[in-house]
Amino acid sequence: MGAARTSTTPLPGIGVRYDLTTREQRRLSVVAHRDGSRTLSAYRGDDPDACALSVRLTGGEAESLVEALKPTHHSPNLLSTTELGLVAERVQLSATSHWNGRLLGDTRMRTETGVSIVAVLRLAEAIPSPGPDFRLAGGDTLIVIGTREGVDAAVGILGRE
Repeated sequence: MGAARTSTTPLPGIGVRYDLTTREQRRLSVVAHRDGSRTLSAYRGDDPDACALSVRLTGGEAESLVEALKPTHHSPNLLSTTELGLVAERVQLSATSHWNGRLLGDTRMRTETGVSIVAVLRLAEAIPSPGPDFRLAGGDTLIVIGTREGVDAAVGILGRE
C-alpha cells in the first residue's frame, strides 16, 4: 500500500494550493485563499487534468470539514489559531524585495501590524524566532502569525519592492 503524495504551491496574491495524490492515484487539491475561504477540487481518474468537482467553502465550512476528517485521537490541547482569531501564513520574500539584505527589525512588523514572525525558512534550514538583527534574503519564507487584518498588512509590507 503506497503512501499519499503531497505538494504545496504558493499562489502569490491568492494563497496556497495543497495537492494530494492518493494511493489509488486520485488527485485532490485545496486552495487556501488569503481571505480564509477554501476551494476543494477533485480530478477525474481517467484524466487527472480534468476537474470533476470544485467546491468553494467559507472558513467555517472548511473548519467543519477538517473536524470531520480529524482522527478521533486528536488532542484538544493543541493550539488551533483560528479558534483564537489568529491566522498563520507563509509569506515568501521575492529576490527583488525592498527587504532583501535588510534587517528584520527594519520592517517594524510587530509595531506596524501586530504580527509576529515566528520562523524563517531559508533553503533547507528553519530559523525559529528570528530577532530584529536577523538579515532577510530574497527567497526567504517567513512564517507570520497574527489577526487576519495584521497578516494582510504584513503581506503588503513584505511585498514592497
